[in-house]
Formats: sequence, structure tokens, C-alpha cells
Amino acid sequence: MSQGPHHELVAAVSAALSARADPERAAGQQRYMKSALPYFGLTSPQLKAALTPLLRDPGLAMQSRAQWEATIRALWDGATHREQWYAAIAVARHRSYRSWVDSDAMPLWERLIRTGAWWDVVDDIATHLVRDTLLAHPEAEGLRLREWAASDSLWVRRAAILSQVGAGSRLDQSLLTDVIVQNLAEPDFFSRKAIGWALRDHARVDPAWVRTFVATHPGLSNLSRREALKHLAATA
Repeated sequence: MSQGPHHELVAAVSAALSARADPERAAGQQRYMKSALPYFGLTSPQLKAALTPLLRDPGLAMQSRAQWEATIRALWDGATHREQWYAAIAVARHRSYRSWVDSDAMPLWERLIRTGAWWDVVDDIATHLVRDTLLAHPEAEGLRLREWAASDSLWVRRAAILSQVGAGSRLDQSLLTDVIVQNLAEPDFFSRKAIGWALRDHARVDPAWVRTFVATHPGLSNLSRREALKHLAATA
């Protein structure tokens, strides 16, 4: 089994994305995202249409976990356009490789978060790949995410805060409390927004807990507080 990247898939992804390039839209996307990497200019439906047949093609399937990880890294590290980062995440999240989304992959997710260092890629990784790993291995990953919450990287900290968005009733309230409390004094907008989002998402399941949390943590920023209670105001 090959331990290197699936070069054919990497090449096919780049060809499929560039074939759909829209320079005018790309310029607007780059400005909006404040991205150093340019865009090809694909819409979300176009990106999905480009990637879906490639990821379904048996001839382009990964033959080993090592090849899967190497292909994700190749797409990411070799990216000339931001959609190639999105493609790397799509490969990571594809259902064919779900069994490999586990604790052994967490160092790779952290690497992508650190190097991506912007909300579009960080949030996708946090609320899918990191969350799914946490739900499958709550004890070990709960410890890891508490460490992430004190990271030197703002984006790793944000990923820790957002790691249970979408977890529903399986959310660990103790973990959510710990990662938020570690970041209460964080002045950055992205951390404060993440705290509010994480609390607002959990309010769908346990609004009383979220109200109590907000009431008993006066150190929450106004932004975090507003976001947390956004959909509870009418019944607060």
C-alpha cells in the first residue's frame, strides 16, 4: 500500500476546480474573506459538484489511512487557491474514511487549524472532525480539548470552544464550562463570538442551563452574552 498521497486525486481535484474558475467572483470572495490565498471563484454548489464524483470514484479511493492523511496534507500544503483547502477538508470528512476520524488524526486537525488560521476552515474542522472525534472518545479528547483551550494559538482555542457545536444532548457541560472559563478574559472577537455561538447552540437543548451559566459568569463579554441569549430573549 502506498504511504504517499494519492497524486491522481490531488491532480483531479485541482483540474476540476480550475475548470470552473470564475475570476470575477474569485476576486470578490478573496476580498470578503481577507484571504492571502486567492479563490477559483466557485460557489458552494459548484464546489460540491466538482468534488462529489471524484470522492465517489473507486479508482480515486484511498488504499490506506496513511495515504488518506498524506493526501489531505498534499491538498492543504500544495494549495494555490482556497478551494483546495476546502477540498482537503472534504476528503477528511468523506464517509468512506469515517473510521479514520479518531484520536490518531487529532494532531493533523490541529495542524490544519494552526496553518489555516481563519474562521472558515477552522470552524468546519472544529464542528465536524474535532467534534466527531470527541464524541467517539470523550474522556481522552476531553482532556486534549482542555489543553487546546489554553493553547498559544487563538484558532486552536476557538476550535476547543466550538468542538461541541452540534453535539446536541451528547454535549459535556463540564467540558464546555472549562473551555469557556479558560477564555473568559480573551479580548479577541473570534474567541468571544465562539463562546456565544457554543452557548447559543446548547440553548437549543438546555436553555435553563445556558441562562444559569450566563447569570453566574459575569466575566462573559457583552458579545458572548448577547449571542448566548439571542434566541432566548423572548422567553427569558
